[in-house]
Amino acid sequence: MITIIRAAGILSLCLLSVATAAARADEHFLTDEAAVARLLDLADQRLALMPAVAATKWRTHAPISDPEREKVVIRHAGELAAPLGLAAEPVERVFEIQIRLAVDVETRMTDGWTAHGFDYPGPLPDLATQLRPQIDRVTTQLLRSLYLVASVTQQPQFVGRFSSLATQHLHGPGWSEESRREFLSALAAMRQTDAPALQRIPAAGVVRIGVTGDYAPFSLDNHGVLSGADIELGKALAANLKAEPVFIHTSWKSLVDDLHRNRFDLAMGGISITPERQAQAEFSTPYASGGKTIIARCRDASRYRDLASVDKRGVRVVVNPGGTNEQYVRANIHKAQITVHNDNTTIFDEIRAGKADLMITDDTEVDLQTHRHPDLCRPNPATLTHADKAIMLPHDAPFVSAVNAWLQDEIKAGEPDRLIRQGLGEGQPATRMPAESERR
Repeated sequence: MITIIRAAGILSLCLLSVATAAARADEHFLTDEAAVARLLDLADQRLALMPAVAATKWRTHAPISDPEREKVVIRHAGELAAPLGLAAEPVERVFEIQIRLAVDVETRMTDGWTAHGFDYPGPLPDLATQLRPQIDRVTTQLLRSLYLVASVTQQPQFVGRFSSLATQHLHGPGWSEESRREFLSALAAMRQTDAPALQRIPAAGVVRIGVTGDYAPFSLDNHGVLSGADIELGKALAANLKAEPVFIHTSWKSLVDDLHRNRFDLAMGGISITPERQAQAEFSTPYASGGKTIIARCRDASRYRDLASVDKRGVRVVVNPGGTNEQYVRANIHKAQITVHNDNTTIFDEIRAGKADLMITDDTEVDLQTHRHPDLCRPNPATLTHADKAIMLPHDAPFVSAVNAWLQDEIKAGEPDRLIRQGLGEGQPATRMPAESERR
């Protein structure tokens, strides 16, 4: 009924082949719902193979259940969980449920044939050369999916949140309302461990990259399609790590917390190095530099050339929540009216429509928006602050070193600068890399 995964190495090899086959021009966020749906589909696919398994066993008079073999399979699944940074016991429980349900399906099929005659439709596949390899492939993909949903399953109310999704995707033979809920409960018990990134990434064949998707030219989610300089850099980093990139949505407000919750392996997307972030995470070598500056309607630009002219009563400053823009505005604007606009992709329309007078944001973004919108201008060619942009990483020294080794070669080749220029538009200035003495 069940086949043993032949070697631990099969997991990463299979996943890399899946990654290669799945390579695509467009990148998308892997949402919680999509990740869970994929896992449920795989669980359903695995159980859907059991009628064929039962039929081949009927023809060869093989026993339905082999308890010792099943114990070995369950234990081996737990062993393969370790390099993925997953606690063994919950993973074993997931496979225990799958095996029990498989035995139930095979038993019902066999009982029916005993009572009414064998009526399996179609040709019988070979158990050793066809069915077991299929089960192996689904099993390895299932382990990868468990890895990708581990941070989701630990969220409060996981079972209730995804019960309707389970009904939609666990619909094959062997599933019932009770078994679906039992399976979700087993997933909710998943626990992540402190396995180092350079162990987990090769084992899973994926590197999880957190991006906000709202900060061009670094990362932008345009109707479900991700683009930007850091999306391309993330894909190049994943290739260097011999893994597939998986992009996870985060926000400026939750960026550090999401890293600590292990929702992703690293974060990109024009992230500024700040003392607050440095106290809670590691940063790579900087690959871009800039600072805060002002953007306003061109007809009003002469009124807002510096901070003093901005911080006046009657001036309306719009800001996106949770990041360094809001931190700077809250710390330096005391008289002007501050309005928070939650959607960073439409925030500049507030200025263009006259609902706000200006915004203070990174100069790279200002250069992009003034290039796109001739009615928006940068009143001051200088910046109000200085900040380097880098990849945000967990406290994992070997992982940081590996990322830096790759990134330094990319910087030497001029790749980050080229991608930023490309994102800004031909002829637009890119953010200048600071000299070593300038970095702070």
